[in-house]
Amino acid sequence: MDADHLSQRLATVAKYIPKGSRLADIGTDHAYLPVHLLKRGLIAGGIAGEVVRGPFENAEHEIAREGFTDQLTARLANGLRAIEPTDQIDTVAIAGMGGALITQILTQDFDRLTGVQRLVLQPNVGAMQVRQFLMTHGFQLVAEEILAEDGHIYEVLVADRATETQTYHEEELRFGPYLLAAPNAAFIAKWQHEADRTREVLQQVQAAKTVPTEKVAALTHELAQIEEVLHRVGA
Repeated sequence: MDADHLSQRLATVAKYIPKGSRLADIGTDHAYLPVHLLKRGLIAGGIAGEVVRGPFENAEHEIAREGFTDQLTARLANGLRAIEPTDQIDTVAIAGMGGALITQILTQDFDRLTGVQRLVLQPNVGAMQVRQFLMTHGFQLVAEEILAEDGHIYEVLVADRATETQTYHEEELRFGPYLLAAPNAAFIAKWQHEADRTREVLQQVQAAKTVPTEKVAALTHELAQIEEVLHRVGA
């Protein structure tokens, strides 16, 4: 993969970055995403943020090699601390991390999202936690995609700043309101795998010497919800 040939996962993230936006790509690695968008004239510029020195240096090198140092700044910083008010960032992308970490990054420096109108988030796991964050922090889902690539299944969540609070019920938080409305093969495969995993965990918990009744109840409820959705979509 390089800036000219994004993975399907990153290409899906890229298509939801608004044209002409100023993007902060948090956890940018080689800065392939923002460089790809700049090469096509799709963003005005922005920040490529990295917390690890090696990937940060990779990003710096890529930006310089492509001649974008005037438009795109690589910044070594933890999460949203890569963003300064003078950057005038209006779009933030965070891809390739767990949902818990994405939520932590967004929560711990939430004030740095002032002026940000769109979040494009790609949690590897834990999308439910990310949706919960969006619902309680003034962002509304406007699109979701789920895709399979190289043996992994990824979800991409797109949210815009909302004037009114959007409330999602538990099923929507777990499965995604847009994904539920149009389930594809990747959606079915993910939740069939999750059903199998949940059954296995439930059996292990029930076989314990001291059975934790609350844990059993939670797992039983989760499994029933997954099975009901799979039945509904004809899986």
